[in-house]
Amino acid sequence: MRLILGCGNFGGIGSAPAFFGQGESEEEAFALMDAAWKLGITCFDTADAYGGGRSETWIGKWLAARGGRPEIATKVFHSVMGDPADLGLSRERVLRQIVSSLQRLGVERVDTYLVHEPDPETPIEETMGALRELLEAGKIGAIGASNVSRAWLDEALSTAPISVVQNSYSLLDREADLEMLPLCAKRGISFTAYGPLAGGWLTGKYRRDRSTPPGSRMAQRPEPYRHLDDDAVYWGLDRFSEAAGARGVDMPTLAFAWLLSDQRVAGVVAGPRRPEHLEPAVAAIDVHLSEAERDELASLFP
Repeated sequence: MRLILGCGNFGGIGSAPAFFGQGESEEEAFALMDAAWKLGITCFDTADAYGGGRSETWIGKWLAARGGRPEIATKVFHSVMGDPADLGLSRERVLRQIVSSLQRLGVERVDTYLVHEPDPETPIEETMGALRELLEAGKIGAIGASNVSRAWLDEALSTAPISVVQNSYSLLDREADLEMLPLCAKRGISFTAYGPLAGGWLTGKYRRDRSTPPGSRMAQRPEPYRHLDDDAVYWGLDRFSEAAGARGVDMPTLAFAWLLSDQRVAGVVAGPRRPEHLEPAVAAIDVHLSEAERDELASLFP
């Protein structure tokens, strides 16, 4: 299955220290993992700093309790303790952080270890050399990179093999279309998309002249999405809602289908807050869009 369970809300909201201890509780995280596993989603995506280490810890507890063994992708860059002095991708730190991640997850090897974002303070060659060491030692199965540019990827590939790129990609964020998707397809690198619903904007929860729903991304961390509060986007969302209705599906299902209909996209990270939020992602597998239909939907948005 090309769907990936995003575990960024387990015990926090991503890697933001201000939200450590919030997000989904351990019990809620278990319910999400149970639901995903039952639906056939066998890859879990996390990061060492998600929830201040809670995400990895709870995945590890789930693995021990349930006996399942999904593919695990985790990331390194941000501070697990929220310490601004302890972040980045130096060789020493990368080699140190994988040890802590393996301990929290309760495994001897993670399937994919990703650079969470580029580190301007550390030479790419140093970072990739450390990741290559981990690959050769069998502590990771593959090297990945998230939130990276083509220039960064070109330089990194000259030092070590990168198997996965994970960048933001959705109908409301199509930057990956310009360079990253074509490059990954050309180089045989798997591209996985995060943010498929653009922080909830593609669910229809944000409307003109309506208050922001409590607990939503726009209520908690609005900064990455403020640019979407625009008349042209609202117009596109209205047309997108009509397009979903004409196909007999809801907006989230059509948003996932738009991604899954692109064969260059190897996987889509779904970050549900409740088990039922997985239903649109799974339903989207059976919604097939032609290239012309994908282009038509993309044309609704600026």
